[in-house]
Amino acid sequence: MNSSERCIDTRVNVRVPLRFRALHNPGSTEQTAQSENRSQRGMYFLTNVPLKIGTPLEVSLRMPQEVAGRVASDVKCVARVVRVRQSSAPGEMSGIGLRIERYEAQASARERWAS
Repeated sequence: MNSSERCIDTRVNVRVPLRFRALHNPGSTEQTAQSENRSQRGMYFLTNVPLKIGTPLEVSLRMPQEVAGRVASDVKCVARVVRVRQSSAPGEMSGIGLRIERYEAQASARERWAS
């Protein structure tokens, strides 16, 4: 992601719990984290899981109304790691920047129950 792409999307400093797993490793376990900020096409979160630039991830989270522009909704997305800020101290989490490539809306609990 270059600097002009960063300026296009408005970032919202909102902490949202999320789950993620690496797509290139079918046996990878789902990890949890919390976003630090979000935009329509990206997010930044902290984790102890070592990730490399270019790694594709599947991420599940609740898209907040401030970012979605409508009612908050559960989404699953495919994203790619575009930035890694390595931790500077042992035990400190690394910062991970993602570019979201594809969204998939998930049925809410009410919609799953009704169908």
